[in-house]
Amino acid sequence: MSELTGRLSVFKTYKLYVGGKFPRSESGRVYEVTDSKGTWLANAPLASRKDARDAVVAARKAFGGWSGATAYNRGQILYRIAEMLEGRRDQFTAEVAAAEGLSKAKAAAQVDAAIDRWVWYAGWSDKVAQIAGGTNPVAGPFFNVSAPEPTGVVAVLAPQESSFLGLVSVIAPAIVTGNTVVVAAAENAPLPALSLAEVLATSDLPGGVVNILSGRTAELSAPLAAHQDVNALDLAGADDELATALEKAAADNLKRVLRPAPVNWTADPGTARLLTFLETKTVWHPMGV
Repeated sequence: MSELTGRLSVFKTYKLYVGGKFPRSESGRVYEVTDSKGTWLANAPLASRKDARDAVVAARKAFGGWSGATAYNRGQILYRIAEMLEGRRDQFTAEVAAAEGLSKAKAAAQVDAAIDRWVWYAGWSDKVAQIAGGTNPVAGPFFNVSAPEPTGVVAVLAPQESSFLGLVSVIAPAIVTGNTVVVAAAENAPLPALSLAEVLATSDLPGGVVNILSGRTAELSAPLAAHQDVNALDLAGADDELATALEKAAADNLKRVLRPAPVNWTADPGTARLLTFLETKTVWHPMGV
C-alpha cells in the first residue's frame, strides 16, 4: 500500500492469447514468475495440452485469410506492430530487464533491436518472392514459374535466453510470409511475450495469426509436435534431448522441423528463417503462338 495515497497496488493479470482473445488456461493453473534474483513478478497462466490444441484450431482458422492477404498488406501490419511497440518501449524495457537480469540500458537496447527487427521483416514481405521464386528455363513452349507459398501452421518454441528479441526473431519471419503460429513463450520469462500479445490484439493483425501460450515448454511442445494439423516446428527454445523427442513425433505427418542451434539474436538474422517455412509451387503454362 502506498503511504502517500493509501491505495493498494493493482497487479497485472497475465493471460494466454488464443484466437485474438485472452483466455485463462482451461485448467485454471498458474505458476510463479520471478526475476533474476528470485523476486516474485507475477503469476502466469500455466497452459495445458487442451490450450495447445485450441491454439492450433485458431491458427488453422486464421491461415486462409492471412496467407491470402497481399504481401504488401502483411508488411504494413508488421510495421504497425513496430509502431505500437515503440509507444510501449518503457514497459517492455522494464519487463526485459526484470526477466533477463539486465541493466535498464542493456534492456532498452534489446527492445530497440526487437522493434527494428519487426520493421526489417516487414520490409521483406513483398521481396521474399524475388529470392525464393522465379522463372525457370525449360525445353518446350512453356512458361515455367516457381513461387513461394507459406507452409501453414507453425509451432514455435521461443528462445529461453532471449525473452523478447529472440521471441520477435522467431515470430516475425514465420508470419510475414503468410504462416500462422502457435508460440510457447520462454518458460521462466514469459511476461514480455504475454505483453506482446496485448500489442498484437490492438494492431491490425487478425486474431489467430499469432497465438501465445505460457507454461512448461516440454508439456506444451509434445502435443504440438504430434498434432496432425501442425505443419512445421521451430525448436529454438528446446534443448537437444527435447528437440530429438519432438523431431521423432513430428515425423508422423512429415512436419518441417528447424532444430535448435546457437544463435546470436543481436546479429543480422539473414533470410534463413524467412525461407525455412516456405514451400515452392511450380506452375507450367503453355505459351501462346
